[in-house]
Amino acid sequence: MPNDDIRLQELLEELAHLGTEASTTERGDLDLLPTPDLVRAMNTEDRGVPDAVAARTSEIAAAVDGITERFRSGGRLIYIGAGTAGRIGVLDASECPPTFGTEPSMVVGLIAGGETAIRSAVEDAEDDVDAAEASLRELGLTERDTVVGISASGRTPYVVGGLRFARGVGALTVAIASNERSAIGAEASIPIEVITGPEFISGSTRLKSGTAQKLVVNMLTTLSMIKLGKTYRGVMVDLVATNEKLRARSIRTVSQLAGVDVETASDALAAADGSVKLALLMLASGADADAAASALARADGVLREAIVALA
Repeated sequence: MPNDDIRLQELLEELAHLGTEASTTERGDLDLLPTPDLVRAMNTEDRGVPDAVAARTSEIAAAVDGITERFRSGGRLIYIGAGTAGRIGVLDASECPPTFGTEPSMVVGLIAGGETAIRSAVEDAEDDVDAAEASLRELGLTERDTVVGISASGRTPYVVGGLRFARGVGALTVAIASNERSAIGAEASIPIEVITGPEFISGSTRLKSGTAQKLVVNMLTTLSMIKLGKTYRGVMVDLVATNEKLRARSIRTVSQLAGVDVETASDALAAADGSVKLALLMLASGADADAAASALARADGVLREAIVALA
């Protein structure tokens, strides 16, 4: 048998054992259902995703703690993935600077096939086992960094190769998959295998698997940023006001958290050069901008600690 045929047979057997590729005969009449019934059926499937994520609380918490520790030592969080999984990593990385005031280099998303693959499919890119390693080398990956590999099937060669290289460098490695005993999980120090089962449309892993991936990456960045002091009393205080909506949100945040009127909040933000966190500290302590900035620096940017220090 030719090598290509052998490889095809191996791949077919591999896919046959993946829950994300399974088919269920009870959905064979989907095309005959009225639209409201389709909506209800798909919504019913989706309801199980949060519970599947909750079942991996311990692994997610370990990943958050590991990521936070590396952030504190100057490390980065780097997502790697292909297709939908890669786009989810890129999306989460791109939202961190405006949400938490981070440098763009702090959270990075790499996708098989490069920038073009964000909007268009790049054929065979996910099968390049060496491509992620090349990109991670270019980023100068070190043991202070965290690499999170995302793959619904858990077998994507691009992700397997990237995690294997990252592990060899000494970086923290995390895998997010939707199948147990996944290949990427075997390469990671923290495997997060969220078992979402067969998809509503068989093989379309942008559905329940994609939703689970989004929920997990939301936790990885949001919770690590909370632990870094990027929020105060459950509110973003390191946001970057780059448009009118965010400028209004900054004023509203200072007004509500400091218990002052809008005019006072606006004046404090002006004195703090637009920094919500600095404005709040100035209002809470009565310190001027320079003294408040120094206190924040000594507290590693944690507003609650800076307020106590200046009390």
